[in-house]
Amino acid sequence: MGKFQSSKVFDGFSTVFRQWKAETTHCRFLHGYGISFKVYFEGELDDRNWVWDFGGMKRAKTQIDGKSPKEWMDYMFDHTVVVAEDDPGIKGFETMDKLGVIQLRIIPATGAEKFAEYIYNKLQEFVDTETEGRVKVTKVKFMEHGKNAACYIGE
Repeated sequence: MGKFQSSKVFDGFSTVFRQWKAETTHCRFLHGYGISFKVYFEGELDDRNWVWDFGGMKRAKTQIDGKSPKEWMDYMFDHTVVVAEDDPGIKGFETMDKLGVIQLRIIPATGAEKFAEYIYNKLQEFVDTETEGRVKVTKVKFMEHGKNAACYIGE
């Protein structure tokens, strides 16, 4: 018996970050990309024969961190500086945030792979709740630009 999957790309985000542990590369410095991510959904079809409503992020009743999914995505990734919670320069970033120079977002770790995992975890919980377990997120592909991408695949 086969299964149904669908996917949706979310894009249009300008995000700056650094990977402070990448001591031997230029990735340790702040750098920005026009980022996007592709979310893969799997589950039973609804009464419209859809796995996931492609406009479902706009119509969702469930929230992510107290925001609609679209608001959460914009809050996290649109014109923001995202740093790891263990970044040794975090105090400087916090100062710039307080001065209104940057919009700081702090997450457990940075980099394409860790962004994919972070988004997966947030969206999987959201989709599971929103669909009452009918649909799950199976994978998130995070793209820094057209050439670099990393995936996180759920279990």
